[in-house]
Amino acid sequence: MNKQRNTFLMGYITLFLIVLNTYYALGQTAMINAQARNAKSLNGDWQVIIDPAGAGDYRQVWQEKKPQKKTDFIEYSFDGGPMLKVPGDFNSQRCELTYTEGTVWYKKQFNYNLKSDRRLFLHFGAVNYLADVYLNGEKIGSHEGGYTPFQFEITNKVKEGENTVIVKANNNRKGNGLPGYGYDWFNYGGITRDVDLIETLNTYIEDYFLQLKKGSLDTVLGWIQLNGDNAKQNIQVKIPELHVDYQTWSDEKGLAKVEFSSGLQLWSPENPKRYKVIIESETDTVADNIGFRSIEVVGNQVLLNGNPIFIKAVNIHEENPYKGARASSIDDAKILLNAAKELGCNLVRLAHYPHAENMVSEAEEMGLMVWDEIPVYQHIQFSDSLLPQKLETMMREMVNRDKNRCGVVIWSLSNETYPGTPNRNEALIELTQKCRALDSTRLTVHVINTQGYDNNTFNVWDPLYNYSDLIALNEYIGWYIPWQGKPSETKWNIAFPDKPVFISEFGGEALYGSDGPTDEAAYWTEEYQANIYKDQIEMFNTIPNLCGVCPWLLFDYRSLGRMNQLYQNGYNRKGLISEKGQKKKAWYIMNEYYKTK
Repeated sequence: MNKQRNTFLMGYITLFLIVLNTYYALGQTAMINAQARNAKSLNGDWQVIIDPAGAGDYRQVWQEKKPQKKTDFIEYSFDGGPMLKVPGDFNSQRCELTYTEGTVWYKKQFNYNLKSDRRLFLHFGAVNYLADVYLNGEKIGSHEGGYTPFQFEITNKVKEGENTVIVKANNNRKGNGLPGYGYDWFNYGGITRDVDLIETLNTYIEDYFLQLKKGSLDTVLGWIQLNGDNAKQNIQVKIPELHVDYQTWSDEKGLAKVEFSSGLQLWSPENPKRYKVIIESETDTVADNIGFRSIEVVGNQVLLNGNPIFIKAVNIHEENPYKGARASSIDDAKILLNAAKELGCNLVRLAHYPHAENMVSEAEEMGLMVWDEIPVYQHIQFSDSLLPQKLETMMREMVNRDKNRCGVVIWSLSNETYPGTPNRNEALIELTQKCRALDSTRLTVHVINTQGYDNNTFNVWDPLYNYSDLIALNEYIGWYIPWQGKPSETKWNIAFPDKPVFISEFGGEALYGSDGPTDEAAYWTEEYQANIYKDQIEMFNTIPNLCGVCPWLLFDYRSLGRMNQLYQNGYNRKGLISEKGQKKKAWYIMNEYYKTK
């Protein structure tokens, strides 16, 4: 058994090193747990140039040229222009940028004196969607993807004294982007999450993975990765509360194996227990709050810590409803998560992209399981030659950031893609296999909405369900598709009858306070929406192997495709709560349902 376990672990480590080397070649990876590092924040006011014509590249604004002769003039300047707050989207900060999809150039100056035995990294929580980063007039790198962290080492580029960072942030939609041209949420652009300078010693703890071994409730299995010239070191993992002091050693590549057992108090929504875990090498120390739990599918049930659990979920977009702005702060996260807890949820689906790191950690602390998702959303050009690498990079950046968050129980790799799309099946099957190779301790899911509905019967099939731990499906019966019979008499023909079924989206739109006919959708009434929820709950009793449900969604949110100016006015109105915090009638129906589960 030990030989089998060691073979598995060495295979995992070999794969990890291959991944690591490939990943570093991209120059985009970010060390995990940035908030626990020796960091200097660059948040606050940044000077900006708004560039609707896209002329900044031609002007080379990152060089900040100055006139050399009396006849010289420069047709750009950060001085005299506006300021924007970082972190924060640019759309909600200035009225002229409300609907901007294009380029804004950001500038920040900082002073730094780096010691000779130190390294320095410029770390971004996220920039939407394309980021080109310049330091002191030199381009240091680029990053594609609006919702995951990245960094650049600037040890040999930072100057003693004053330095200048310039970021080109462009949120134009791309046909071969993730997401693509069409999506149903607001395209907030800019530097939307924290920016930090992180200082380390020459060899530092770059990464680690400490979670329960799959199938175990008391054994921690993982690894620690050092980065630097002094790679072979003695390493300790300490959990003071449990009197754990585990010793291991890193190899010549800086990788150390970890495996130990302890009488752990397991994390759960009822008892969101986390431990202070201290990782010490000879040259670095990192502390983290880590919980331990088991999540698995056995037969047609989802088991948390070995016990069946019904998932009471809600979909959430990363938007502060009261501000109409990208949610970025801990206070923003608490607004959304407290509302989910009040509804009666034990899981939040963070749709349709990785939300801010503080959203994930706050959910875990509050006892909410987390569904993490990459923005593979409808109409993705899977046949594009660049897509496989983009898919893999985005998946790896999500998993890399959140793999130690025990609250994260699901990696979601796609939402509402279509089996007839060229190369869709091949690309997503390969992505699933790579995700499971990185982390087999969580559920991996694809969400499908192409099931048939005829004669009051659902015909559920999709080749991706072969590779999904849950039959996760979005259905809007009662809104986009009328009922074809009594909800209580709905039939189900599921091609994978032995898997748990999860209703990942359902609902309908209503404007808070809208009165009118209860049986006509055209008036966006709360009564019509409430009836949808009543019928859906009645239908849930007909679903075989139902393991959970997840209404779409918690709050009304901005979406420019919603153009009914009487009832929508640029908002998707499927929220159980309005953007002003007013609970709709359907909220109370869902709240009562969750009390019974």
